[in-house]
Amino acid sequence: MKRKLFVSILTTVMALCVSSGAQADGGGVYHNPVIKWSLPDPTVIKADNGYFYLYATEDTHNVPIYRSKDLVTWRYAGTAFTDATRPMDFVPRGGIWAPDINYINGQYVLYYSKSEWGKTWECGIGVAVSDRPNGGFHDAHKLFISSEVGIENCIDPFFISDESGNYLFWGSFHDIYGVQLTDDGLAIKDGAVPQKIAGGLIEATMIVKHNGYYYLIGSAGSCCEGANSTYRLVVARSKNLFGPYVDRNGKSAIGDNFSPLLNKSPEVFGPGHCSEFVTDDAGQTWVLYHGYQSNDVDAGRVVYLDKVTWGSDGWPQVQGMRPSTESEAPIFNNETGVLEKKTTGNNGYLINQCDGGYFRIDSPDDNLFAWKLYNGEGHLLMNGEARNMAVVDTSAMRTGLYIIRVSGSAGSICEKMLRH
Repeated sequence: MKRKLFVSILTTVMALCVSSGAQADGGGVYHNPVIKWSLPDPTVIKADNGYFYLYATEDTHNVPIYRSKDLVTWRYAGTAFTDATRPMDFVPRGGIWAPDINYINGQYVLYYSKSEWGKTWECGIGVAVSDRPNGGFHDAHKLFISSEVGIENCIDPFFISDESGNYLFWGSFHDIYGVQLTDDGLAIKDGAVPQKIAGGLIEATMIVKHNGYYYLIGSAGSCCEGANSTYRLVVARSKNLFGPYVDRNGKSAIGDNFSPLLNKSPEVFGPGHCSEFVTDDAGQTWVLYHGYQSNDVDAGRVVYLDKVTWGSDGWPQVQGMRPSTESEAPIFNNETGVLEKKTTGNNGYLINQCDGGYFRIDSPDDNLFAWKLYNGEGHLLMNGEARNMAVVDTSAMRTGLYIIRVSGSAGSICEKMLRH
């Protein structure tokens, strides 16, 4: 019984700490999906340290965060909340869905939905802040719930800053609305009233401005039915942030008219709920989104990456309107498909603490590395070898200071870790 319990716990921890399975090869080609772990509804931001940070609906408890230098190779970086800081002021038994990460006035601002499935009048949207992109979010509080504003299914927030101020858009199959926020983005501006910009065909609003137009991208269809999911990306545009938005034929988005952007393929079911667009160093546009692998539906909604081009008519497009299986990688620092570089310094490996008294070690390559765990007095407690990733179990050890040493082809690192 104890052995079965240990295996179950270790399996769960490794799942929670799983890292990306995609890499760009030496020729600058990457393979989808870029993260083979269920991370629905991705949102992404580039921090001042040069890393991209991706947040997702909490299939991993307390909102998982991954980080990457190149949008292709991702590592687990922690969670936005802990059990102590988890927002509980509304829908206390609900999940945290569809986060939206931003940087406003010198701090990271995370908008999120709280909801229980099917309770469309009890769900709502909240906000929290942090001084760093890899967690530590606090001061979480409600912005509004559906019953307070008279709008059903208030989930899927999206923030955008325009010349005239800060705005939040939201909605899920019960029309899409927007409202002006305060300068710090932490409350609705006094006197602001929600305005409808689209009908009930879509959810998961994302708006991007390009060459004088605002492009409203949403997801239509069923998101979460595995091989039966009909989720897909659609688009409309307007000269003004609050519309009127129209499809390629000039028909109104309020009347549920949108043009297709990305559909399913034989390899991917239900692609949708995209991130913000990201521009690489070559000026190319990229988007992350979730979908089901047709050959492994049970893995959940994993993360895909695709290039977005802008047609001669100004509209965004994805090649073939299908998810790619492989593609040329984004370009950063004048290198194509750059992996995190091997180094003899102390930044080749990444060590994170996971819930339950476990430490996770990530390697930037698949080569063998060695790890050792010491107590605060320098006595060796355990050691091992691994490739790609290792989970160090300290769950039976007392709280206190520990030291982890890692060495391998990517360099070496020695890090003090406080086990809570």
